[in-house]
Amino acid sequence: MTRRTVFFVSDQTGVTAETMGHSLLTQFDGQEFRPVTLPFISDIDKAGEAVRRINATALDEGKRPIVFSTLVQEDVRAVVKTANGLFLDFFDAFLGPLEKELSVQSTHATGRAHGMSDLVAYTSRINATNFAVANDDGAGARDYEHAEVVLVGVSRSGKTPTCLYMALQYGIFAANYPLTEDDLESDRLPRILAPHARKLYGLTIRPDRLQQIRNERRPDSRYASAQQVQYELRAAAALFTRHGIPSIDTTECSIEEIASRIIDKMGIERRVRP
Repeated sequence: MTRRTVFFVSDQTGVTAETMGHSLLTQFDGQEFRPVTLPFISDIDKAGEAVRRINATALDEGKRPIVFSTLVQEDVRAVVKTANGLFLDFFDAFLGPLEKELSVQSTHATGRAHGMSDLVAYTSRINATNFAVANDDGAGARDYEHAEVVLVGVSRSGKTPTCLYMALQYGIFAANYPLTEDDLESDRLPRILAPHARKLYGLTIRPDRLQQIRNERRPDSRYASAQQVQYELRAAAALFTRHGIPSIDTTECSIEEIASRIIDKMGIERRVRP
């Protein structure tokens, strides 16, 4: 396996460069990538420092790094282009064709992708995140009336991170409820969930993976035992089938994929775009 350093260079947080760059890099098996993010490269001096770091890496490793960039300002971009690396700039690649197609010159303004220019969208994310935290793991408010989706599943099946992702990315009001042994031994839905059956979505996971996760949390406990894990997952699957609750196996899925599949299946509007 060969190793290559990858720089994500941005005039803001670097999130866009990281997201798009990582998506491309996943297509290359047998390669190990060392990621380095250089955020807030917003002037000539900072661009020069970025070039020095990239060149030093190329000299040290004997291979030129890969450079993913979302630099908007042309003068800053021009400096970073001089580095000894494979320079791939997303704005450079797409802004020109878009300007030609739309017959409009782009603003070349920094910070538009992750700023607070859309205060309504930003506020939606904050409100949805507060809701997810308040309605996490069946505790606190249990305000399922205002939830757009309620994730159900056994402990450590991925409910909390999925709810938070949907809130932060899309402004979706997502709650979650952990199925207890009492819930699993009953033929009925938990009383608090019954009125909201149409909002329920189940998460399941492969037994060996769940046992590994639980054992990291509580080593050598009944909670992490193979017998307990297998029982809970069988009972949860039976509950989902009995009440017609759609479900997804989270074992091999990223949080992004889990959230997207749930949103699509439930027909929830993505009112806020990343």
